[in-house]
Amino acid sequence: MKIVYMGTPDFAVGALRALVEAGHQIAAVVTQPDKPKGRGKEMQMTPVKACALQYDIPVFQPVKVRMPEAVETLRGFGADVFVVAAFGQILSGEILSMPRYGCINIHASLLPKYRGSAPIQQVILDGEKETGITIMQMDKGIDTGDILLQSAVPIAAKETGDSLHDKLADTGAKLIVEALRMLEAGVLTPRKQNEEESCYVKMLDKSMGRIDWTRSAAQIERQVRGLNSWPGTYTSFHGKTLKIWESEVADSPERFVETQAKTEGADESGSSSKAYGSSLPGTIASVEKDAFYVWTGDGILKVTQVQLEGKKRMEVKAFLPGYQIKPGERLA
Repeated sequence: MKIVYMGTPDFAVGALRALVEAGHQIAAVVTQPDKPKGRGKEMQMTPVKACALQYDIPVFQPVKVRMPEAVETLRGFGADVFVVAAFGQILSGEILSMPRYGCINIHASLLPKYRGSAPIQQVILDGEKETGITIMQMDKGIDTGDILLQSAVPIAAKETGDSLHDKLADTGAKLIVEALRMLEAGVLTPRKQNEEESCYVKMLDKSMGRIDWTRSAAQIERQVRGLNSWPGTYTSFHGKTLKIWESEVADSPERFVETQAKTEGADESGSSSKAYGSSLPGTIASVEKDAFYVWTGDGILKVTQVQLEGKKRMEVKAFLPGYQIKPGERLA
């Protein structure tokens, strides 16, 4: 098939490669404009553009793809289908109806659940056990079009946003090749989405990474995994930002009561004046050679890998010799 491929980030690279290797004719790649990045503010091309140039595919980078001149450029490619994967711009009705087979989207969730821009991270934050890829016929709504093909992907116990991203990108690359084969053969049956099962997720924002220690240890542990590697999960330690890269929910939290009694003091009878769970969230419960433990609103979080502002990412075992962390201190 003759394809115009529309995509921008790393997630969209694998599918482009798969379509080329499957023998499809890529008439053009449409991606976001180059942007300045880094301290030197040098112009950097998108990952999809870099991939397209490796295959000598023409690249089109409209600031606004809905503008009349951009629409006419798209029309001039004479494509059978537009394949879209995390492109980053909304397509007009004129564009959606332009190719013979319309516009086909590779979406990183099992629609209708997790419509929107950050489904990969949100399924981890929500504690889902499964997600997947949906190949969808695009319409004017946001991820509301008919479902053409789906493939489920299990979410591992220690899954991070980055690892799930890679798994879903690989699945999407394979599924779009199969979907186009079936579409051309006329054996795909579109299926309407059940609106009652739909939910939307918002765009990732750096503020989402700030830890609220009043939440449960399980919720914070999922936050650490889901927002790895961007925006990352962070708190404040001695007035500096401390990123937490790896953690787990501590087993047998009752064993920290003794530590709490020593750091918070005891009543006249010598017993602890506060029971388990009454320590302020964010308080260091205990420090061991390879981890430190933090009280949360429900349970205790074991922290095993961190990165202090201006420093490298490191295991807590390597971090502790250089930085004093004591039971009873609080992370803001």
